[in-house]
Amino acid sequence: MVMVSLVHQLSHCCCCPRQCGVDRLAGELGFCRVGHQALVAYAGLHRGEEPPISGNRGSGTIFFAGCNLRCVFCQNYQISQKFQVSSVMHMDTEQLAEAMLNLQAVGAHNINFVSPSHMVWQMADAILSARAKGLALPVVYNSNGYDSVETLRHIRGLVDIYLPDVKYMNNGLARQYSGVSDYADVVSGVLREMLDQVGHLEVDSEGIARRGLIVRHLVLPGALENSRQCLRLLAERAPDVTISLMSQYSPQYRASKYPVINRTLTSSEYDEVTEYALDLGLDNVFVQELASQDEYLPDFNRDEPFSER
Repeated sequence: MVMVSLVHQLSHCCCCPRQCGVDRLAGELGFCRVGHQALVAYAGLHRGEEPPISGNRGSGTIFFAGCNLRCVFCQNYQISQKFQVSSVMHMDTEQLAEAMLNLQAVGAHNINFVSPSHMVWQMADAILSARAKGLALPVVYNSNGYDSVETLRHIRGLVDIYLPDVKYMNNGLARQYSGVSDYADVVSGVLREMLDQVGHLEVDSEGIARRGLIVRHLVLPGALENSRQCLRLLAERAPDVTISLMSQYSPQYRASKYPVINRTLTSSEYDEVTEYALDLGLDNVFVQELASQDEYLPDFNRDEPFSER
């Protein structure tokens, strides 16, 4: 494994495709608005992920605050954009490593870094430290898909399971709803690199993920052609990939300003997309019950932000 210099990388930060180039070590803030220490909003067991990730004991999730996107419908807006949660903590490398070891001690199936794209160097250092102290769990990189391929190459060997979103294959929608103009151009290379590193999903005898790629796609109301484009990308580039097709969209945060997405997803919309996935020959697909939408929405101001599903 290659140890990436935290100091060298953050002094001219280019860890994500934004390429802000700011000196985070000197206190400068880029698009993500996070400095040189990891900013953690929540660390604990979470049972609301896909079955191979949550299992029966829960995934050891570490939610980073801040984000390199500005999704107007973000269900994690309390920590990704508003920074309004009192429990957000700055953690250095050793504190983050200790959080990982604590999650292992309470029985987590894995260590699941949520929104790591802008914290990748801090995460990498902490993984190396935790492994030196006995961490033996698979590491999950749970991102929005807007990652730097070059950065992912630097952390090869540190991540066992990649869990990215494929949000858009339409840059117009990406610009309108997430504040990014090149998402569709970036994400296909990201998927290629992730698949090259870890391969397709591998599970143990109990169905728990040990290694591999799971791709998530959130179906947006009124944007079914975007979903079809995303699924066609997967069918063309990785037809055997495991997909989590999510129906949990809810008009959170600033979505009310956008009439097309200011409503929940209908069952007919979700059914149309799931049927299209099957028509493309995508057989390894996790689906959700549409009635469970609200169960997936966290509240980071509660002691336990997640409801059980």
